[in-house]
Amino acid sequence: MGSLAKKGLQQYLIQLQQHPLRTKVITAGVLSAISDVAAQKLSGVQKLQLKRLLFKVLFGSAYLGPFGHYFHIFLEKKFKGKDKKTVAKKVVLEQLTSSPWNNMLFMLYYGLVIEGRPWFQVKSKIKKEYPTVQYTAWAFWPVVGWVNHQYVPLQFRVIVQSVVACFWAIFMNLRARSVTLTKG
Repeated sequence: MGSLAKKGLQQYLIQLQQHPLRTKVITAGVLSAISDVAAQKLSGVQKLQLKRLLFKVLFGSAYLGPFGHYFHIFLEKKFKGKDKKTVAKKVVLEQLTSSPWNNMLFMLYYGLVIEGRPWFQVKSKIKKEYPTVQYTAWAFWPVVGWVNHQYVPLQFRVIVQSVVACFWAIFMNLRARSVTLTKG
């Protein structure tokens, strides 16, 4: 690893240790930006939509980073240990609570704030698309959760989840966009 990258990683780890919430907020915002730029480019957008990008950064920074930080602390306090039964409890609770909530909130935010659609259109779209999104999430995220809770130290779990969520957000953005394009 180059000395600049190594120094950057060392500084990041220091910030993560000294200011965990702030570091996770910034990381979630940056990764939200990366996922949105990638999703926009993959969906064929010629000129980057800056307003949309800023709203995605806001969602990542104001919600995803803090929520993940406190949710993982809660899970660790509620279920101590890394044995299979304890990890299973963490994953099940995560999948029955935060997964449906996060996907619903993202779809609401995307429709109402990012796309600026009226409530009745967002509600209709969620009614039609949410089950597919959630079932897809339940096929994917439990594996991520298991690895995260079993092998990743607590201070890095939100970061790992945020990196994976970067790719998940690309999927969600492309899904939201493809549904919009087919109706347009």
